[in-house]
Amino acid sequence: MVILVVAEQRDSKIKKSSFEAVGAAKMLADELKGSCVALVVGSGVEAVAGDLGAYGASRVLVVDSPKLARHSNSAYAKVIAEVAAKEQAAIVLLPASQMGKDLAPRVAVKLNAGLAADCVALRVENGNVIATRPVFAGKTLLDIKVKTPVKMFTLRPNVFAAARNGQGAAVEKMDVPLEDGDFTATVTEMSVATGRPDVTEADIIVSGGRGLKGPENFHLVEELADVLGAGVGASRAVVDAGWRPHDEQVGQTGKTVSPTMYVACGISGAVQHLAGMSSSKYIVAINKDKDAPIFQIADYGIVGDVTEILPELTAQLKQALGK
Repeated sequence: MVILVVAEQRDSKIKKSSFEAVGAAKMLADELKGSCVALVVGSGVEAVAGDLGAYGASRVLVVDSPKLARHSNSAYAKVIAEVAAKEQAAIVLLPASQMGKDLAPRVAVKLNAGLAADCVALRVENGNVIATRPVFAGKTLLDIKVKTPVKMFTLRPNVFAAARNGQGAAVEKMDVPLEDGDFTATVTEMSVATGRPDVTEADIIVSGGRGLKGPENFHLVEELADVLGAGVGASRAVVDAGWRPHDEQVGQTGKTVSPTMYVACGISGAVQHLAGMSSSKYIVAINKDKDAPIFQIADYGIVGDVTEILPELTAQLKQALGK
């Protein structure tokens, strides 16, 4: 049995969520007596692909072509589906990143595969893979068994372990012919935030909401994030108001995150926001409304004006951390 992991790369660097997916695939391969195979698609990716072997992949495949330098969901989906078919993969895993969420349904259609999305746990029972995923805006967890011959799963970032415990694997180049018609859509430009980790992979996230009163006060969130080495997030209300870019939005219509610590600053805790961050290991809430819903799931809470508390908290952390 072949378990194929589609590893995501950005600027010829493998993303952390891909190492986590390889770790999950290795666990399944050990229990199902199969093999864990990683696939990297792109241009100029051969040099970095071998490192996936150190995280559990017994083989690493690359489809490396200048045509794939710019992301195209139609072309990438074709490549992944053809490699999965050629390898006779029974299980295909992808990170539940923005790219993974886009590609997985397209690949599933091509493979006639059932798809369980945004999984937070995988286990094997009687030879079957049981996936656990949140439903009803994260209020409960659902166990799913996919019954199709080819099974697909996307895995929530920052949930599965990524343990480096081996050496890099030899890289096998594969060729998938691509025609102009395979590129029905192509990314022409991509802007990537620099200086701070992306919220989907950050270990600590500091998010701001309407309680900050205006965009001119969002620097308080950024300063705390810089002290903690954290990513910066935002509620939907803040993004809709134009205070922050959409790529920082956390919630049901934004990004789903699972950091070790999530600091919610001036965020009341609407169910749509909780759906995107409730799986965080520790939640710290700062809000002047003691009855705000965010306090119902918070591990630690501070009641007060966030614009007064954040400067003091940042100063105290700077002193404690020697920064």
